[in-house]
Amino acid sequence: MKGRQIILDHIDGREAAALMVDGQLDDLLIDGDAPRPGTVYRAIADRPVKGQGGMFLRAPGGAAFLRQVKGLAPGQAILVQVTGYAEPGKAIPVTQKLLFKSRFAIVTPEAPGLNISRSIRDEAERDRLLEIAHDAGVEGNMGLILRSVCEGADAGDIAEDIATMLSQAEKVQNNTGDGPETLLDGDGPHVAAWRDWSDPAEVVTTSGSFDSHGVLDALEEARGARVPLGAGATMFVEPTRALVAVDINTGSDTSPAAGFKANMAAARLLPRALRVRGLGGQIVLDLAPMPKKERRAVETALRASFRRDTIDTTLVGWTPLGHYELQRKNARPALKDVLK
Repeated sequence: MKGRQIILDHIDGREAAALMVDGQLDDLLIDGDAPRPGTVYRAIADRPVKGQGGMFLRAPGGAAFLRQVKGLAPGQAILVQVTGYAEPGKAIPVTQKLLFKSRFAIVTPEAPGLNISRSIRDEAERDRLLEIAHDAGVEGNMGLILRSVCEGADAGDIAEDIATMLSQAEKVQNNTGDGPETLLDGDGPHVAAWRDWSDPAEVVTTSGSFDSHGVLDALEEARGARVPLGAGATMFVEPTRALVAVDINTGSDTSPAAGFKANMAAARLLPRALRVRGLGGQIVLDLAPMPKKERRAVETALRASFRRDTIDTTLVGWTPLGHYELQRKNARPALKDVLK
């Protein structure tokens, strides 16, 4: 089926949202067992980690870890927000930089200022959005970012979104407790899909729509490691305890250009393969054989692909053995952990 579909359903008792593009699973949000990203805690500083500049915290969801700590003493209460999913056996990653994010607006406590997405370039539209932002009454230590989806959107909808996020931020900051407490739960998959998948799409909410729209079949394929690249080439995406290994093969094609073609195809498809499998952390690519002079083109293709991706990924570079390394945020629970 051509076009975009956002499908909201449940699988194995878990809330889930799937983005289908031209009949292929392009993205997946599914509830995990760990605290959702965006959850805000009042946590208690527990013990510093010497040499790393970090601190373990006591939080309602379990042990949390805060990087780049300055002036924080054990026993002190602090507001933190969950930034991603922890690997098994590790502490929940958190930050002190709170963000209250919705479809149109992001409110940033302790970071005052009004900002509009750079992708909105029409000056008249930027002036309209600035007027809406000023009328919203963002004051004091609160900052505001208007997202790209605001372009052409109804002023009332934008103002309502800003007011909701401001209310959330003020409620959290004005909480006067002193022990570990969950102050705000992160968005579930259905709300996160509405918030972040803002391009025009058909929205399907009927129970059982994962089955009727091919999502279950796509998930079954994603639970395996193999990703077809065309012309007989394949990519295998396999998580290990230490890293995610990506192996690219040309198959039966033994022509001189086969390796380069397979690697270019893998560069285009890798972000989607990682998204739907919920994989992050250290990623190592074992590319198909190709001349060194073609490395730049492959790296350029990788950068273009991940630039369009919504999850923070750092392209680290080539190793002496000719592998390529990436570092990716663990923004989703791993599919292998939530679907047994």
